[in-house]
Amino acid sequence: MTHTEVVTFLVAISIMLFFARFLGEMFSKMRQPAIIGEIIAGILLGPTIFGNLLPEFQGMLFPQTGNVSLVLNGIVQLAVIMLLIVSGLEVNLVLIAKQGKTAVYTSVLGVILPFVLGFIPFYFFSEYFGAQHGDTLIFALFMGTALSISALPVIARTLMDMNLLKSEIGVIIIASAIVNDLFGWIFFSVIIGMITSGGSTNFLTQIGGIFLFLALLYFIGKPLSDRLVPRLQEKFSYPGSILSYIFIAGLVAAAMTEAAGIHAIFGAFMAGVVIGDSSHLKEETREIIHQFVTNIFAPLFFISIGLKVDFFAHFDPFLTMIVLVLGIVGKVAGCGIGARLGGMSMSESIAIGFGMNSRGAMEIILGLLALQAGLINEAVFVALVVLALATSLISAPIMSYFLRKVKKYENLAEIFDPELVIFTGEHGREAVLRELVAKLEQRVAANGESGFSTDKFYKTMAAPVLIPGLALPHAKLPVKRPWLAISISDGGYYYEEESEEPVNITVLLVSPEDKPELHLHLLAEIASVFAEENAVERIKALKDAQLIREFFTEKL
Repeated sequence: MTHTEVVTFLVAISIMLFFARFLGEMFSKMRQPAIIGEIIAGILLGPTIFGNLLPEFQGMLFPQTGNVSLVLNGIVQLAVIMLLIVSGLEVNLVLIAKQGKTAVYTSVLGVILPFVLGFIPFYFFSEYFGAQHGDTLIFALFMGTALSISALPVIARTLMDMNLLKSEIGVIIIASAIVNDLFGWIFFSVIIGMITSGGSTNFLTQIGGIFLFLALLYFIGKPLSDRLVPRLQEKFSYPGSILSYIFIAGLVAAAMTEAAGIHAIFGAFMAGVVIGDSSHLKEETREIIHQFVTNIFAPLFFISIGLKVDFFAHFDPFLTMIVLVLGIVGKVAGCGIGARLGGMSMSESIAIGFGMNSRGAMEIILGLLALQAGLINEAVFVALVVLALATSLISAPIMSYFLRKVKKYENLAEIFDPELVIFTGEHGREAVLRELVAKLEQRVAANGESGFSTDKFYKTMAAPVLIPGLALPHAKLPVKRPWLAISISDGGYYYEEESEEPVNITVLLVSPEDKPELHLHLLAEIASVFAEENAVERIKALKDAQLIREFFTEKL
């Protein structure tokens, strides 16, 4: 570069970073993803606003050709790769395995339904929607992939802001988004490979290349990484050595996949997954690299989006509306149905659907790479950017609305079920317990849960709490929510041979095994209800499940 070009490059980078950080901080203060502010900063500095007001000055500062443009594009390409390395570090493979069928149903249907909704119209009407590549199949495959992918970094940030990251719903969303991202990047790498290597006939070759790369990474790269990570963190300068290793490994993996005809971003992402899966990698290391990339390189990428396209000139309202409707309906419905099949309530399922609906960075990266590859035109790219912005904006408020409708099952009033109140004629401990447990097993199964059974209960049942007139057998099991079943016997029975007073009320409590503090809280609430004098006699006299519920609610 000449002296003038170096000056232009440095000034351009400085302006890009300043506006990206400034608007990013503004949106963060409004509890919105910072990337929205960074993209808007690019739109302001690009041909959409700045280019229309001062076209010559904008063209001089951000040229589309020449050495300055070439270097800026190189920086942006590096930023994308580094952003994908960081996204891969956030993947927790153990988390996916722990979530079972709910995460599997949510992620699989959350990919299939939006993919189908995106593929069909863009396949049969590809020319109308501005397909830029000769192969209609590739264009339709890309649109299906673009509408089915989620944005793990934006989703994680949204859940963090809502204090849901470690909740049951938050864990399901994160696990589903991880699976979604893995499939999304595999599909997209195949599509880009098909473009660069001659069309759809190379589909099997691309798939084979991806699986060969994954096998090398898992059987050779992962064991090597697991040995290197603790040594680099403990025996070499920290954090310099481990950060260098992460970036070197990510760049080498990116170069390998690019050379094999699979896009570089896939190699970078999978390298991040392998390194991040190491139990030896410190959280401090993750935080350092996350802060470095998301505050320096990521803003340069997101602001560069607005520098490439005139959003006013290429905004197609009809196309944008179709992309928005198909993208949002497909993702929310697919993930929502999957979560419902996995045993979540209707409100929880809708909240999970909108939680998975954030596209953000991933959608924009896909769109930009497809635009650069000549697969889509500027109008489709603008529509995808609008989808990314809109879904990132609406996720948090809509999730909050539906989560307010969800029962949290944190007290007796919420878990009390009139269907689980039995007025029994039995007079022996075993008979009363058998009747109570059978009723609860039937009720839990009807709710779509499989964590409770008679055998499981008896194997894990703790020593009962005994209060005059009351027996409180309880257990912690792999259920999703706490359950309460009550048996009322007029004649009573002796829970133990040495008992001095008969038991007239048996309260059976089952709560999730991963929430011991909730179990103790519910035990304390039950004890407080029966601590009042004559509480057992008063409950016996009610003879109606709804009245008993009102009694419990009043005492709490």
